[in-house]
Amino acid sequence: MKYLTIIIFSMFFQCILAQTGSVYEPVRYIGGEFIDPFTHEAGLRYAIGVENIQTVRANRTHPELSDGFGFTYNHASNLAYWNGQFYQQYISGEADEHMPPVQTMLTTSKNGRDWSFPKVAFPPYQAPEGVAIPKGSTGYMMHQRMGFYVAPDGRLLTLAFYGHTENPFGKQGIGRVVREIYKDGSMGPIYFIRYDSQTEWNETNTSYPFYKKSKDKGFVAACDALLKDTLRTLQWFEEDNGKDGFYSFNKSEQAFNWYKRKDGKIVGLWKKSYTALSDDGGKTFSDPIKANTLVMSGGKMWGQQTEDGKYAISYNPIDQTQYRFPMSVITSNDGIIYDNLLLVQAEVPPRRFYGRWKDFGPCYMRGITPGNGDAPGTDMWMTYSMNKEDIWVCRIPTPIKYEVNEDVNDDFENMAIEGTITDWNTYSTKWAKTRLVKESNGNKCIQLIDEDPCDYSRAIRVFKEGTNIALSVKVKVAVIDTTQFDINITDRFGNGPIQITFDNDNFIKTTESSGMKPLMRFNIGDWYTIKINLNTHNLGRYSIMINDKLIAENVPALMAVKSVERVSFRTGAYRNFPNRKTPNEVKSPPLPGADEKQNLSNYFIDDVFVISRTGLNFFD
Repeated sequence: MKYLTIIIFSMFFQCILAQTGSVYEPVRYIGGEFIDPFTHEAGLRYAIGVENIQTVRANRTHPELSDGFGFTYNHASNLAYWNGQFYQQYISGEADEHMPPVQTMLTTSKNGRDWSFPKVAFPPYQAPEGVAIPKGSTGYMMHQRMGFYVAPDGRLLTLAFYGHTENPFGKQGIGRVVREIYKDGSMGPIYFIRYDSQTEWNETNTSYPFYKKSKDKGFVAACDALLKDTLRTLQWFEEDNGKDGFYSFNKSEQAFNWYKRKDGKIVGLWKKSYTALSDDGGKTFSDPIKANTLVMSGGKMWGQQTEDGKYAISYNPIDQTQYRFPMSVITSNDGIIYDNLLLVQAEVPPRRFYGRWKDFGPCYMRGITPGNGDAPGTDMWMTYSMNKEDIWVCRIPTPIKYEVNEDVNDDFENMAIEGTITDWNTYSTKWAKTRLVKESNGNKCIQLIDEDPCDYSRAIRVFKEGTNIALSVKVKVAVIDTTQFDINITDRFGNGPIQITFDNDNFIKTTESSGMKPLMRFNIGDWYTIKINLNTHNLGRYSIMINDKLIAENVPALMAVKSVERVSFRTGAYRNFPNRKTPNEVKSPPLPGADEKQNLSNYFIDDVFVISRTGLNFFD
C-alpha cells in the first residue's frame, strides 16, 4: 500500500509539473496532425491567401542582378516597418556559413512586393592595423539575432554582431554594432554599442568607436534606451552571455523571441522547441523547457499576437536540421493552446550553389518585433531565407484560416492591380512572378511569367471541400518557351487526381494511366475556357470541356482521393527534389545556367468558378 501511494503521488506530481500554460508547459499544440516527410507540401492544408515573395535572388556571375557582390550565402533576415516602408536586413557571405567574408545587407519596399537593390549596412570586419586574429580563429564574420530597433523618439537603428570564424559566440565574439537609418535612406556612422563581455575588446583595439563618442545626442539617447530595454536585449544573450551581469537571466537557448499572452505573461521562444514564461514584463524568465508537442530542430521559430487578437507560431515541423521544410504556422486564441498545423511556404526549389551548412528549405523566419512598426492592414508579415541562398518575405492574412465554405466566383474585377489577390496563395520569384494585371481591354486577370531556369511561379485557390466539383477557368498562353503550364486539382493532402497541361509542343494534355494524353492544339494568344467535372467516388472519374466542346468524357482519375479542395496553376513541372535523402554537404558545381534568364513564358488566368458539393454526382 505504501508503494502504491508513492506511485500515485508521483503521477499526480508529474501532472502538476506539466500543467499546460504554466512554466512547465507554456504552450501546447493539440492538433495531433504532423507532416508527411515525403512531399514538399507535407500533406498539410494551406493557410489561405498567403503571398510568398522573393526579395533577393543570389547570382554569382551577374552580381548586378542580385547584390553587387555575387555572394551566394544569404540568411538570418529581419524585418521592420518604419517611415511608410518595409526594411529587411540579412547577413550575406561569399559561399559558406560562418566563413569570411560576411556582411549585413539592407533592402526596402513600399508595398512588400517590389524591393530595392540591396546595399551594405555593415561591411566585412577589418581589424585595426596591428591587431591580429586570435589563435584558433580563421577570420572575421557577422552573426545576427536582432536587426532593428525603433527608439522612443522614433529613430530607426539597425544592429549586427561581429565575431570570429568559425564560432562567433562567447570568447570568439567582438561586439555589437549599431548605426542609424535616416528617413532619406542614408545611414549614419557605425559604432559599437556593446563589446563582448567575455573578452578584452574595446575602443583601443576595434575598428569603430563606442556609441558614446557620437556628437548626435539623439542617437546616443536612442542607444541608451535600447540598452535599458531588458526584453529587447535578451536577443543578444546567446552571442554575448553577459559575464558582466548585463542580462537579467543566466540561462537561455538559441534565437530568442517573445510575445505577450492575454493574461499578461510573456512567452519566450527559442530554437529546438524551447519555451519559457515571464510574469514580470520580461525582466526574468523561467528556465527554458522543451514543448514536446512542437516538433522542430535547428531552425528558428517565430511567435506573435496577430492583429485579430489571436496568436500564431511559425516553424519548420521536422526534427532534421538539414531539411528545413515545409514552413508552417499554428494558431491559438489565448497564446497557450495551439491548433491547425498549416502551410505557409510549401516550395523547396533546387539549391543552385553549394555551400557549407546550407540547409534545404525555407527557414529562420522572423516577423516584425513588437515596437518595430506596424505594417498597413491586418496581415502578418514574415521574412525568411530559402536554402540559405535567397531572401523572401510572406504576407499571411488574418484571421488565419484553411477552409472555404462557399463556391468560388473569382473574376478579379474588384481587386487592385499589382495588389493582393484575395484568397489566393501565390509563389513569386524575382524571375518568375505571379501578379494581378489589367489587359489592354481593361480585363483584370492573374499573370504568371517565368524566366527562371531553376524555379517557377505558382498560384493556388482553395475551394470548398467536396466529392463532386464543377470547375471553370479561362487560360491564355501569351508566350511559351521551355516551360509547361500545369493545372492540378488536389485533395487536402496534395494528392492530384487530375492534371491538365499546356505543353510547349502547343498541345493541351491531360493525365491518363500511361502518361499525358493530347486533347487538342492551342493557339498562342487565344483564351480557352476549360470546364472540369470531377467525381471522386470509388476510383474517381472526370470530364473536360474546352470552349464548350466535350473533349474528354468519364476519364478515370489518375489516383483515388476521398475529396478535393484546391486547384493549382504552375509554370513548370511538379517537383519533389530535394527530398529528405538528398545529400546536403556533398560539394557540387552550380546548377547549369543558374545565373542566366531563360526565354520568357507568359500565362494568364481569369474567371475561376468552382461549385463543390458532397453526395451529388454531376455525371448523372
